Amino acid sequence: MSFQSVFKRYELKYMLTSAQKEKVLSAMSPYMKLDKYGRTIIRNLYYDTDAYLLIRRSIDKPVYKEKLRIRSYSKVSGDSKVFVELKKKYNHIVYKRRVALLNDEAMKWLAGEKNITENNQITNEINYFLGFYNSLHPSVFLSYEREAYYSLDGTDFRVTFDDKILCRQDDLSLASDIYGTQILPDDKVLMEIKCSGGIPLWMTEVLSEEKIYKTSFSKYGTAYKTLVFPQTHTINLYNMLEVTKNV
Repeated sequence: MSFQSVFKRYELKYMLTSAQKEKVLSAMSPYMKLDKYGRTIIRNLYYDTDAYLLIRRSIDKPVYKEKLRIRSYSKVSGDSKVFVELKKKYNHIVYKRRVALLNDEAMKWLAGEKNITENNQITNEINYFLGFYNSLHPSVFLSYEREAYYSLDGTDFRVTFDDKILCRQDDLSLASDIYGTQILPDDKVLMEIKCSGGIPLWMTEVLSEEKIYKTSFSKYGTAYKTLVFPQTHTINLYNMLEVTKNV
């Protein structure tokens, strides 16, 4: 099965209500079509250091940021195909590199237990990333339901709608069931516009009419703020109190 392995594009995010989504879908209907997968559940394992260096840097909104994850489009077993994805963002442009591997092979590779036989520019970039950060490991499981639309005119203009975004820090496996803490209200939908050039006039018109504005939203960043930061903040406060008591 062929798949795109290199991406360079803008990824613009918008938070919609269910009613706004229907308005956008209506405007899209003459120009775009739901892809062949329909509504899918996407599973992700995000990798980070013990101190969550990658996501803490990302939340600070630097000019350059990067992250590593394993993604699947179904519940996996050992011989299921998954994507190892290295995603970088520089000066508002997203650069994504990915390689398809068997799930067991991907997990062992990122854990430093086994090298992969594939040797190309993408695997070399990922190997460098693993070596640079040295102690990466799965930090958050994140899933969501997605509808993806492609443009009928043959351009790379794409629109996705994500909802039921769930995250957790236990059972970090793409072979597990979907459950976790919800990070979007029930009536909210995350829309992403993905393109290498401009946005079509018909899309800008419906965004303007519905007063839909670009926003900043990171799924992994929100998961970190929801699950991880409250725990680390409480631990730090406890440690400070202990130090104060002993002075």
